[in-house]
Amino acid sequence: MAATSEGTHSEPVLKKEVCVFGGTGFLGQRIVSHLLALGCGVRVVSRHPHEPTRPHVAAVKADIRDPASLAGALVGADALVNAVSLYAETPDLSFADVHVTGAAALARAASESRIAQFVQLSGIGANPDSDSAYIRARGEGEAAVRWEKPNAVIVRPSVMFGPEDGFLETLQRIIRLSPVLPLFGSGDALLQPVYVENVAEAIARILTCDDHHKLYEFGGPRIYTYREIVETIARVRARRLPLLLPTPFAVWRAAARAGSTLGLRAVSTTEIELMERDNVASDLPGLAELGVTPTSIETFLYEN
Repeated sequence: MAATSEGTHSEPVLKKEVCVFGGTGFLGQRIVSHLLALGCGVRVVSRHPHEPTRPHVAAVKADIRDPASLAGALVGADALVNAVSLYAETPDLSFADVHVTGAAALARAASESRIAQFVQLSGIGANPDSDSAYIRARGEGEAAVRWEKPNAVIVRPSVMFGPEDGFLETLQRIIRLSPVLPLFGSGDALLQPVYVENVAEAIARILTCDDHHKLYEFGGPRIYTYREIVETIARVRARRLPLLLPTPFAVWRAAARAGSTLGLRAVSTTEIELMERDNVASDLPGLAELGVTPTSIETFLYEN
């Protein structure tokens, strides 16, 4: 842990030194901010680190796909968050590479480095037996991390929203510009979107408290159908509801294949698979157990 430096102007004693892998991403950068607010020092670990601009933040180079690079990044750290995510596979990188093999390598390195706390980001619905490669990798990743680091805390958020997200902002743009919005199926899939700041705050609290559970599911304050989310955005932001067109999932999958073939980024197979399933938190411990009050989509839209 960091210690107070000698001299007239001493640095404050930091509560913990936390490594955040994926600390430059949508969620990761917010985890960093909440850890700093709670008095922690943070190492933002990535393949391409940038010079930090905030006190008590260090940029460290490492890659979860390169086990040899991990030990040096962990020296002297007290805790670790794995917020590395992959939502679209490439010819050189699979879901299993990141969410299973990479997560296991990081958990193994944490055990070998005697890191006391390890938080693994997963997702609601993670299932090692799923026919979806993404959902299956998330489930297998949880098991792999548990094998290497039995006291790891697994965090499963629902779909996250916030500034510059790929969810609400995409829908807002379509609603604003198009007279027609195709729904995933009939638009009846149940979702419990959770504000990204709430998730980041909860993770920071896990790392700065001694009494916590080993598995959490984070959902927002309300369960919506996909159609209701679209209607909510239109009511608050666009003042106009486009024609909502039920679209079979087979059509979405064909569009994803065509887009992939043509090199166009429209919708991914993973996004389609996730929308075929309800994404709602169970009775597992959640935000409330960590003292975090969830922010609704409506509140976020009105205030931003």
